[in-house]
Amino acid sequence: MRKIVLMSSVSLDGFIEGPNKEIDWHRVDAELHQHFNDLVRGYGALLSGRVTHQLMAAYWPTADKNPQSSPEEVEFARIWRNMPKVVFSRTLKHAEWHTTVVREVVPEEIRALKAQPGGDIALSGADLAAEFLRHDLVDQIRLYVHPVLIGRGKPLFAESDALTELRLIETRRFGNGVVLLRYERDRTTGTAGATDTTETTGTTETTDTTGTADTAGTDDA
Repeated sequence: MRKIVLMSSVSLDGFIEGPNKEIDWHRVDAELHQHFNDLVRGYGALLSGRVTHQLMAAYWPTADKNPQSSPEEVEFARIWRNMPKVVFSRTLKHAEWHTTVVREVVPEEIRALKAQPGGDIALSGADLAAEFLRHDLVDQIRLYVHPVLIGRGKPLFAESDALTELRLIETRRFGNGVVLLRYERDRTTGTAGATDTTETTGTTETTDTTGTADTAGTDDA
């Protein structure tokens, strides 16, 4: 069965964006961008809320035509355009670029989606993530921790009374200081035990235009 994989960039103090939606502190260089490209290419679908989807749709469909786009951006634009996408929104009437609009998170429908053949399914956006976590639909979490404290802003994880057990299954340090922490949901009873983890290293640095490893969004209404 396919996995639902929550992906997000976060500051070291757990925020996905600043108080005014700033994400200029994200460090996405050529190495990290290529990592995102290789990862997302293998997914079977992308799930997001309206806000995230509209941000992505405003940039990526034509990014490969922009002479100022990097080779990694050109590649990602083509990946994003062709990838099946599901946007959760109660207000959006129509979406292009292989996108299906769904009104609500219905656990039975998500489980049916997971049972279909294909690659794992990426999930982005703090509000949508909270809904998926509430229904225990998230199977893995990929956190890209940027070496910065921003002090305040929007946290990735909403307050909750639920205890969610996880296992660390991978770490990776990129050359620009970003660290990947990959966790798997532990649905066994009792406290999750220690497991072996893998660790790898990378190189380099700079700015952010990918929404794959980023930010906010389900619907506003």
